[in-house]
Amino acid sequence: MKLVPITALLAAVTFTGAAQASPTPPPVGGDLLSSRGLVKPAGFKAPPKTKATSYVIADHETGQVLAAKDPHGRYRPASTLKMLTAATLIPKLDKNLKVKPSRNAVNQEGSAVGLQTKPIYKVEDLFKALMMSSGNDAAMALAETNGGLDKTMSDMNAEAKRLQANDTVAKTPSGLDKPGQSSSAYDLALIARSGLSNADFRRYVSTKTARFPAPKKWYEISNHNKLLWRYQGMIGVKNGWTSKAQATFVGAATRDGHTIIVSIMKHEGYFWEEVADLLDWGFAARGKVTPVGQLVDPLPDEPAQQAAPVATADSTPVPDRQPMIDAAASEQTDSTRTMGSLVIGGGLLFGLIWLGYGIHRRRRRL
Repeated sequence: MKLVPITALLAAVTFTGAAQASPTPPPVGGDLLSSRGLVKPAGFKAPPKTKATSYVIADHETGQVLAAKDPHGRYRPASTLKMLTAATLIPKLDKNLKVKPSRNAVNQEGSAVGLQTKPIYKVEDLFKALMMSSGNDAAMALAETNGGLDKTMSDMNAEAKRLQANDTVAKTPSGLDKPGQSSSAYDLALIARSGLSNADFRRYVSTKTARFPAPKKWYEISNHNKLLWRYQGMIGVKNGWTSKAQATFVGAATRDGHTIIVSIMKHEGYFWEEVADLLDWGFAARGKVTPVGQLVDPLPDEPAQQAAPVATADSTPVPDRQPMIDAAASEQTDSTRTMGSLVIGGGLLFGLIWLGYGIHRRRRRL
């Protein structure tokens, strides 16, 4: 028997594995957004420099991505993840519902609005605390109001998939670091764009100061987004910071009826002026450059399974099945009659044969 060299076998295995490997799917939003470096339009000045590791500049109305840097790079989102919490829960919870936060919610680590275990907070108060003061205690109280932490995390991740924010994995409702939690500058812009289409979301993130309930009276809370006071046309949305995530931020501003969104991730320090410069560049570039990508639309809702039609006064009546039942009964009756006739006829024939046999035997004996 001729032996096959081991190198030939290895080559065959390698070739087979390569042939069976599935192709890498294109990145959400366009092929150019797969780059880990700067992606900018041709024939236009480059965006201002920033210390952010990743960023996206996009047109809110059209969804066009005007420029980006490592847009699909996965990083820790910190409190910018609260945008997903709000976008998921605002349509689910009655904003006038009174809530008594649990001791677990009240004792959340990190930034807090100062909740107490008293039934004095409306859901709307908690959303303001979430998006203005970045309250981790408010995030947990809202998650518990939605049916618990596990259900809320499931709802948030389902919403991320619906938005096609596929780089996003939510592990906490507050954005506190947890292994496996991630997002991207592209996804944060996508989530912000969706959230801003909701009037309540937009109102919460654009509010500068608000009264917040307390057991005896109330106190004032203010928005952590400094650009609401500094940048012309600023409408939101959310900042975040942890020691591992570093600084993250998403901002949106409107000028002359047009809105620009800027998202940054993993910035080492003070970023407000840099974001303002990126917004200025976005307003100057929109409508004048070929976009480098697209903020995609949410996936369509799956059609509900239709039940069998039921006859109503306004609908097509269900066909009358009684004639069919009567015909079947008639057919069954006719068959029964035929079978009965055969049985009776057979019985008579057998009787006649037996009678003839008896007469024949009797004659022989005589």
